[in-house]
Amino acid sequence: MAEVKSDIEIARGARKKPIQEIGAKIGIPNEHLLPYGHDKAKVSAEFIKSVKGNKNGKLILVTAINPTPAGEGKTTTTVGLGDGLNRIGKKAIICIREASLGPNFGMKGGAAGGGLAQVVPMDDMNLHFTGDFHAITTAHNLLSALIDNHIYWGNELGIDTRRVAWRRVMDMNDRALREIICSLGGVANGYPREAGFDITVASEVMAILCLATDLKDLEKRLGDIIVAYRRDKSPVYARDLKADGAMAVLLKDAIQPNLVQTLENNPAFVHGGPFANIAHGCNSVVATTTALKLADYVVTEAGFGADLGAEKFFDIKCRKAGLQPAAAVIVATVRAMKMNGGVKKEDLGKENIDAVKKGCLNLGRHIENVKQFGVPAVVAINHFTTDTEAEIRAMKDFVKAQGAEAILCKHWAQGSAGIEDLARKVVEIAESGASQFSPLYPDDMPLFDKVNTIVKRIYRGDEAIADKSIRDQLHAWEQAGYGNLPVCMAKTQYSFSTDPNLRGAPTGHTVPIREVRLSAGAGFVVIICGEIMTMPGLPKSPSSEKIFLNEQGQIEGLF
Repeated sequence: MAEVKSDIEIARGARKKPIQEIGAKIGIPNEHLLPYGHDKAKVSAEFIKSVKGNKNGKLILVTAINPTPAGEGKTTTTVGLGDGLNRIGKKAIICIREASLGPNFGMKGGAAGGGLAQVVPMDDMNLHFTGDFHAITTAHNLLSALIDNHIYWGNELGIDTRRVAWRRVMDMNDRALREIICSLGGVANGYPREAGFDITVASEVMAILCLATDLKDLEKRLGDIIVAYRRDKSPVYARDLKADGAMAVLLKDAIQPNLVQTLENNPAFVHGGPFANIAHGCNSVVATTTALKLADYVVTEAGFGADLGAEKFFDIKCRKAGLQPAAAVIVATVRAMKMNGGVKKEDLGKENIDAVKKGCLNLGRHIENVKQFGVPAVVAINHFTTDTEAEIRAMKDFVKAQGAEAILCKHWAQGSAGIEDLARKVVEIAESGASQFSPLYPDDMPLFDKVNTIVKRIYRGDEAIADKSIRDQLHAWEQAGYGNLPVCMAKTQYSFSTDPNLRGAPTGHTVPIREVRLSAGAGFVVIICGEIMTMPGLPKSPSSEKIFLNEQGQIEGLF
């Protein structure tokens, strides 16, 4: 039996083409590519503006069941489907998010696909890439510094130091920084106050970069950020501190999408990276809308399960950007079905049809949920060699009973050749015009009712519960003119409930709201539920322990 190569070994052996050739395939002239080495480049703002009048291609969303330690392969399927569409003669572009250093060195690992369905250069993408995350971190922390500096020099705006809403960020998992006291050390260092850090992917600046349509819109949104409140509870904005201009300067290159390629030399935009469990979980609007002007099909993903990623993709990104998805692909594996059905990870290699059937309840819930948005769905069974024919048949039969189709996909092992069936089905659905997309709730619904709508219709819970202070805060934001904003649920990705250990398709649970945050610049209200953290911690044995440079100076252990 041939030795199976690791993802990074496969990526290292990729026959990459110069990035100018990849750009030429989708009509981007060399002068509008700003190269970062030979295999990645940013696309100029001038070119993006020049194609705005082009006709849109079809938008395909790849989502998934709730993640399990068994693995689902959502990004791998996104990449494979993009390659598959190109293989059957369609002009397709992939749009995915950039990876965060925090989980790369923590527990999750990289985010560039896997096997023969990868985006390269994988090692660069999972490290510093083109510096976008560093720019976002710096712009965010410039605003943090300006707030404390303003208070130090007399506080002309009358900021109540007890009501500074703007935290600091870094792109690393560091639980020690979740809650801090800053400005200690005497008069020269300012006025001590409570503060804290979030991870960069939870930053409102990240969300703004991913929802802005151009540099002008970006600067306006940055100015709209509420950083603090006065004693009379009136808001202080970033523009009051004259921060918006300098922040936009730091982000002028970061807002331009990054062009890379798959192992099969097909184009991919990799841009932006808000987490789906604590932020809105989609790549940038600029990347997606530009790709739609350049291709017949754009395949994009939304983070984690459809209860988080797809819901936010539909209710936040599509609503804000006026996008009309043509179809959705829900990724699942036989292994994950068995785990949802109660099988332990060490026993996943054994055939267990009953557990597959039991675990399919989670998949069924996601199929129902995607259909609620009026978007037709197809299930991609991401194949593992341990899957048996009987287990695959059980999954297909279950999905058929749900009024959808499940297609076995072998893109990890075979590349685009292993996913042609799914590519053809996606084209059939998209061309049929069956999608009747509509967000889950209207703009003018009260904020707490929006939360309850998601809890009841997507999570199948009984209700959201919140202290009076949280309800009063939401009402105050409505009175201030923010009631028409969508809500961004920060919740565990592992369950429909707020209990990460409650797998399957639970019902009857309540969703406790711990905190709410107004992201006035991004244009949504963050609802923090249960024990979810906006600054993750590292596991007992972080991935960083296995990452090193070998004798040839190559990176090992990154994925």
